[in-house]
Amino acid sequence: MKALVLEEYNSFAARDVPDPVLGDADVLVRVRACAICGSDVHGMDGSSGRRIPPIIMGHEASGTIEAVGGAVSGFRPGDRVTFDSTIFCGKCFFCRRGEINLCDNRKVLGVSCGDYRLHGAFAEFVAIPHHILFPVPDRVTFEQAAMVEPLSVAFHALRRSNLSLNDTAVVIGAGMIGLLVVQMLRVAGAGRIIAVDMVDAKLDMARSFGADRTLRSDRDDVIKEVLAMTDGRGADAAFEVVGTTPTTQLALASIRKGGSLTLVGNIKPLVEVSLQSAVLRQITLYGSCASAGEYPACLDLIGSGKVDVNSFISAVAPLSEGASWFKRLHAADPGLLKVILKP
Repeated sequence: MKALVLEEYNSFAARDVPDPVLGDADVLVRVRACAICGSDVHGMDGSSGRRIPPIIMGHEASGTIEAVGGAVSGFRPGDRVTFDSTIFCGKCFFCRRGEINLCDNRKVLGVSCGDYRLHGAFAEFVAIPHHILFPVPDRVTFEQAAMVEPLSVAFHALRRSNLSLNDTAVVIGAGMIGLLVVQMLRVAGAGRIIAVDMVDAKLDMARSFGADRTLRSDRDDVIKEVLAMTDGRGADAAFEVVGTTPTTQLALASIRKGGSLTLVGNIKPLVEVSLQSAVLRQITLYGSCASAGEYPACLDLIGSGKVDVNSFISAVAPLSEGASWFKRLHAADPGLLKVILKP
């Protein structure tokens, strides 16, 4: 089969590789669409340490079933499917609690990190354990289904928070996940949504997705503006979707006493926050990791039109052009959000 292989850091090759081996509990998926994730871009240059070459990356994907293993039931060739990026065991303490994203034996498709190497979906075919597979409704396109993984991250962050109807929420960081959080907040019934970023184009999108107010953190006095909108109290909840010290501190300072901060971004391994601010104001901190079973609901939200993922898709291109699109994403070409590759 044809695949896009990261042969060494910053060097891809579109070439023939052996077909995946199909286990008894696996399905063989013919990939119809696979989106380039930001983690793939960081993996390309070696900065994440989780894409050690050679590796076929890609975990935001959809396709049709080509074949099924002998122990597979409920799926058959021709079915339109997508799949979780997390391969969980289903047997450990956390899986039995439904916390599959915290699985002790968790692996991620398209990752090679020293502990394991698991080729992903930038290829004509990929073998997937059937227990992480989800049917794609007819009203959802393959390209839209490839966007379910990032939407599920935003959905999970909302579920982790203690947001109530009509609450005021601040979203720090209007990248793709932040913008999906904005959309999910509107679906969840937030009263006022304030989006914060330093790029006007991102804030324009935030407004189009339902943000009531947008602020430039490099120009506006964010805390002053948030306090002015909340009778001097601060927001009920904040979502930090960047993962740096300044943005985390800004998120913490923007919420009221007794409020909550949901941490989604993780660019930096360590950030500094004011312990006294969190303790003396009785702030609740939530960490949010990946997703845990939100795929079916996300597919319904996309299919019903309640969540817009089409606006994020900047380009759909052949897999053979993947190397050039990776370079453009790595260079942060203006206006380039999500690129989907089709084998």
